[in-house]
Amino acid sequence: MGGDKYVCTLSPELLQRAKDEINEDPDRREADIEHIRDWLRHQPHINARMDDWTILRFLRGCKFSLERTKEKLDMFYTCKSLCPEWYKNRDPQDKKLRSILELGIILPLPGFDQNGRRMMLSRPGGFDPSYATLDDLTKVAMMLFDVYQEEDEAHTVTGMVMVEDFKNFSISHLAAMTPVAIKKMMTLFQDGYPMRPKGLNYINTPEAFNTVFNIFKSFMKEKMKRRVHIHGSDMESLYKEVPRDILPVEYGGTNGTVEEIKNYWLQRLDARRDWLLEDEKFCVDESKRPGKAKTSADLFGIEGSFRKLNVD
Repeated sequence: MGGDKYVCTLSPELLQRAKDEINEDPDRREADIEHIRDWLRHQPHINARMDDWTILRFLRGCKFSLERTKEKLDMFYTCKSLCPEWYKNRDPQDKKLRSILELGIILPLPGFDQNGRRMMLSRPGGFDPSYATLDDLTKVAMMLFDVYQEEDEAHTVTGMVMVEDFKNFSISHLAAMTPVAIKKMMTLFQDGYPMRPKGLNYINTPEAFNTVFNIFKSFMKEKMKRRVHIHGSDMESLYKEVPRDILPVEYGGTNGTVEEIKNYWLQRLDARRDWLLEDEKFCVDESKRPGKAKTSADLFGIEGSFRKLNVD
């Protein structure tokens, strides 16, 4: 979406769904965006993107609740500041990042399913844990995810479905996934991003998977837990949740190869290189936050949720 003014690209059907499902009123849209922009201007600690489209994404992710939108925006920029290992120096032409991007570990798939939902394929067993850390991987995933969010409007209404392929996932991959790292990821995705996750599908799950999944599950919101489908190696079971034709050839589908989809996204990241590099300046300055500054322990400490209860 170019420029600072929002231009709607939704079909009449999706506009209707936006009204019915996420309380969007096209006549009030501009005023809602302006309300949030004005609020952001008055937050001394937040340096936010002020364009219509960024703000609208958060409004849609929060079903146009102005209060929830403010909370999520604050959380998003706070997470960015507290996770410099994921948000600083996001250069798609950096040698190491490029070599990880070349693996195609996270791929938004072209097209959408019968409900208009976008699909995202993730392959957590596809990297060498002795070469790339979980932080490297998360950084690359966020680069892709942020460019994808910036460029696709439909998913802000219809939501997205994840397919997680655990093929080749081993004990050494498992060792990289500490509870603290998983808690950080889950906090960022559930509380910071304006996403509308509609399904989590796990395939090719090895024995080590249960250990990881139980950690993820402990940090999952109830609504998300109900959207989980574990298919093991049963592809027919996956096709009931994710239409076969939207999947890459390697997964029995007809939607291009993993290599083709990966190359498309490499081009998109290169085209957005300036945007990605500029993006790190949008964050919070805790020294300017009214009241008490937030720390990593507040947001990501495993015992953080209990400690908060004692303070209040």
